[in-house]
Amino acid sequence: MEKDYANLHLKLVLKYFWQVIRRFKWSFFAVLVATSLFSILDVYIPFQFLKLWNVLSTNDFSFISTARSIIIFILILGFFRWILARISGFSLAYFEAETMAGLREQAFSYMIGHPYSFFANNFVGSLTQKINKYARAFERLTDRMVADGLPLVVRSVSMFIAVYSLFPKYAYILGIFCLVFLLTALIYIKFKIKYDVIAALADTKTTGVLADAIGNHSSIQLFTGHKYEKNRTGEIIQKQRKATVFNWFLWEGLNTIQSFYSLIIGPLVLWIALNDWELGTVTLPFMVLLQSYLVRLIDNLWSFGGIVRTFYDSFADAQEMAIILNTPYEIIDKAEKVAKNIKGEVSFNKVTYVYKNNNNKILDNFSLTIPSGQKIAVVGSSGAGKTTIVRLLMRLFDITSGEITIDGIDISKISQKNLREQISFVPQDPVLFHRTLMENIRYGRRDATDEEVLKAATLAHCDEFIDSLPFGYETYVGERGIKLSGGERQRVAIARAIIKNAPILILDEATSSLDSHSESLIQDALTKLIAGKTTIVIAHRLSTIRQMDRIIVLEKGKIVEDGVHDELANKKDGFYKKLWDLQAGGFLD
Repeated sequence: MEKDYANLHLKLVLKYFWQVIRRFKWSFFAVLVATSLFSILDVYIPFQFLKLWNVLSTNDFSFISTARSIIIFILILGFFRWILARISGFSLAYFEAETMAGLREQAFSYMIGHPYSFFANNFVGSLTQKINKYARAFERLTDRMVADGLPLVVRSVSMFIAVYSLFPKYAYILGIFCLVFLLTALIYIKFKIKYDVIAALADTKTTGVLADAIGNHSSIQLFTGHKYEKNRTGEIIQKQRKATVFNWFLWEGLNTIQSFYSLIIGPLVLWIALNDWELGTVTLPFMVLLQSYLVRLIDNLWSFGGIVRTFYDSFADAQEMAIILNTPYEIIDKAEKVAKNIKGEVSFNKVTYVYKNNNNKILDNFSLTIPSGQKIAVVGSSGAGKTTIVRLLMRLFDITSGEITIDGIDISKISQKNLREQISFVPQDPVLFHRTLMENIRYGRRDATDEEVLKAATLAHCDEFIDSLPFGYETYVGERGIKLSGGERQRVAIARAIIKNAPILILDEATSSLDSHSESLIQDALTKLIAGKTTIVIAHRLSTIRQMDRIIVLEKGKIVEDGVHDELANKKDGFYKKLWDLQAGGFLD
């Protein structure tokens, strides 16, 4: 994603950072205080050496006890600096680890609450990356600010005060040098930002091309596209190389200017100090102190460009997630009522649904009542609105107008969690977690015992393939269940529905991925599963719905036919009859 440096949402990022940081504010405070104090000591300890050199330069041994006292004081100060540095280090380690974990939890907890449409419009990998970048951005920003940013400010101010207390003229020289150095870096970095964006875009494009090619490796092999992809990817990589080289050259340009300043300031200050020493207004130890301060100051200022770059990069990365955190949920819980002891009567009352992205009207004044315990099938051509009805019932989308009720309760007035607890859903293409089969089946009811899981698996005929696996129910199924066949995944989904045992059951072509043998075995499980439940079956394969209590035929978001199979299959010029007549071997093309 492009790093939009020009439009950083700084307040937005800081707002969500602070929501987590404030939980660990004492460790954060310890880091700031300890770092500031040992940075002050970094300036104050050399100041004590000045006193020591001044004493020793008298060549008067009667002051030897004074010199030893100063050395002991320097040792004590060094000991305190060591303690403060350790406090800062350990506090920073605790603070960063806890805050990064909190930021990940904050981001995941909010993101996962977004509705179905949010995830349909975003790549899963991209969302995962945004959560990680959000936490890592905080880590980079904190590391740089604590290691370089805060010490730079504290040491610079402390040096100015220390030198000013002795010879104000040299404090002004150091102050002017800092101002010129920092202004040059800021102006240069502002000029360079657009080239950072170009380099970032080139990197993003290269990553996308590589991911696309690797993800489609089978197509490359099947269509002998290795050479073509190598050349195509090579061109993108070379464009990135050019952008990166030019960007890095620009960094070297800044380094060149900064090193020139550093080259000039040291001899210049010493030349002025030498003149003052000749006049007897400054001492030799002061000249040594001034030089040591100057070396430390240049070292700190040198990191300024990197601090600014880290600042921009970190906030640019973090704002991607911050924008998501600031995006209101499309579906809001009112939670005025709680659905308990649901019997399962479902009613759509004059429901209209318009797809927001293109204003396409999917359902138009749609009404349908399904009595408790009734089993209906919903059929129709693609785009008729079958899946939309199910998604609206589960409140994956909110209706545009009208009302959907369960046992007379408007589903918009109960929480999404409470609503979905009343519904078991078996999708056409089940997606499993990369967890064990035991965990995946138990996901239907997470407090289920092992015995209940095994019983549900047996009813869904999962045991037939699970028992043949080396690790049985403890077998990991791979990302999205890729290690299982489509039919095996569907049986696991049916087992989930069995163990959930909700009063309303939705089957989205639940046997479509099964071979004839598996389908015949599972029909018995489905018969037991739907007993006593309000059941909605979305079907393309009409041979599976002949025994339904009702068949609803949809076309363009409206009910065009409603009846039982025998009635509709023999209705002259009926829509269902046309669908039925098109069947070949139980399938609809």
